[in-house]
Amino acid sequence: MKQQLLSSLVCVRCHGALELRHAVRLGREIARGELVCGACGQSYPVRDGIPRFVANGAYAASFGREWHWFRRVQIDARNGADDSERQLAATTGYGDADYAGRRMLDAGVGAGRFAEVAARKGAEVVGIDLTEAVDAAAQNLRGYERVDLVQADIFALPFRPESFDTVYSIGVLHHTPDPARAFRCVAELCRSGGDVAIYVYARNGIADKAPDLIRKVTTKLPPQVMLAVASYAVFAYPLYRAPLLGKALRLVAPISEEPRWRWRWLDTFDWYTPTYQWKHTYPEVLGWFRAAGVGDLVADAQPIRIHGRRQLPAGAPTPAARAPARRAA
Repeated sequence: MKQQLLSSLVCVRCHGALELRHAVRLGREIARGELVCGACGQSYPVRDGIPRFVANGAYAASFGREWHWFRRVQIDARNGADDSERQLAATTGYGDADYAGRRMLDAGVGAGRFAEVAARKGAEVVGIDLTEAVDAAAQNLRGYERVDLVQADIFALPFRPESFDTVYSIGVLHHTPDPARAFRCVAELCRSGGDVAIYVYARNGIADKAPDLIRKVTTKLPPQVMLAVASYAVFAYPLYRAPLLGKALRLVAPISEEPRWRWRWLDTFDWYTPTYQWKHTYPEVLGWFRAAGVGDLVADAQPIRIHGRRQLPAGAPTPAARAPARRAA
């Protein structure tokens, strides 16, 4: 945690200002300490350089384990790929020149795959996560001077309103108990004139039926067991590529068909373990943006990626979304 982050943080109980006490510093980092609310007296620890506003990962605990087990798989700087860079660009609409000087919130940072890209391109990034995934992200993002991480609940974020130039959430909101409310909590942290961007799962009708039925079992299994079960995707991949057998398997027991085996294992685990996994429609998600006063909307055709500019008070009418247009992802 850097000293400058303190000016943006507030108590999640009463929104009072926080005071840093008993700080232990390592260079520019506050490695340990205590954040105490001057109004209500509530305190929050800073541990391993990360302010902790929650005690555990609650409904998202599987992700905490996932991002430790697969910590480096999706980090562009670690694997020599550009998947995360392309995904972030497709979601935000940003080019390389759009990051420098921006203060960005990564809502659901996971292992830090998108925060790493944004920081590398010159943004100041604050990443939040409900789980101990923040510790995996801290390892991946060590050395980036303009990154801070916070362990917090997306429904009780410890920031002053309009603290960020850009807020984005990629593949996270649909894993919360109430995605529409989670979106409102994130959007209100964007300043007027700033950008809001999200990616959520689209509803796919009949194709959702088999995995949803399987999830009724897999979400009840211990994560360590599911790690072993998901490894099926590593070895069964050739069967899914067979013309007739593959089609049948994709209907009754879908797996990730990512060619890279580590990604395939991760994606399959990620699909079958989360407690919540909502699917959405474009009209539904566009309504979230309009209700939050975010206009000038741009939407992808598939999956649901939308970004726009926060311009008006919440509830005011906003311009209609421009027609969906597929972009490279």
